Amino acid sequence: MKIYEHKNLPNPLRVRIALEEKNATSAIQFIQVNVIAGECRTPDFITKNPLAAVPVLELSDGTFISECSAIIDYIDNAFEGPSLNGETAKEKAVITMFQRRAEAQVLDAFSAGFHHGTDGLGPELETYQNKGWGLHQINQALSALNYFDKVLAVNDFVAGDKFSVADITLYAGIALGAFSKSSVPAECTNVLAWHERMKNRPSIINQG
Repeated sequence: MKIYEHKNLPNPLRVRIALEEKNATSAIQFIQVNVIAGECRTPDFITKNPLAAVPVLELSDGTFISECSAIIDYIDNAFEGPSLNGETAKEKAVITMFQRRAEAQVLDAFSAGFHHGTDGLGPELETYQNKGWGLHQINQALSALNYFDKVLAVNDFVAGDKFSVADITLYAGIALGAFSKSSVPAECTNVLAWHERMKNRPSIINQG
């Protein structure tokens, strides 16, 4: 299997953390795509992912899978180890719910903030920007972190008492916040404590 990525960007980070959690990193060949230089927008890469984004997983039969949630779902089912998406019907539903909230309300919002509310990837790649929308999305993400602070006041992990894909997504979302020049609000003490625990998790430490 191959993964096309730009290492250290938040979305490829999600996939790398999942691989580490499943002890499967060595099974993957990583191919670097320079997003900053526009390599993800070349005709060759567009055949792999028409949305011109990394990461992309290529299977041995030539199938290309993009979208982090789909890639992590494949990894979770293809390799042994504790499930990142849950075991029971209830666990799966709760994890999916929190993962989607973390993705839409934090990660995607900070992404919009980065691409619209800051210089983003520069004028050659950011062909349209709406600064007001970007700043609004940053505020939405910060508000969502206050919501997750309440969640983490009663949960050890985002979706309950086990590490899951929801934790990976929220962690990457906070990383994306740094790209948009935003950080976890000081009053979100539970999120900050959770974030410190996550930084010390081997799957995250191993990202360097």
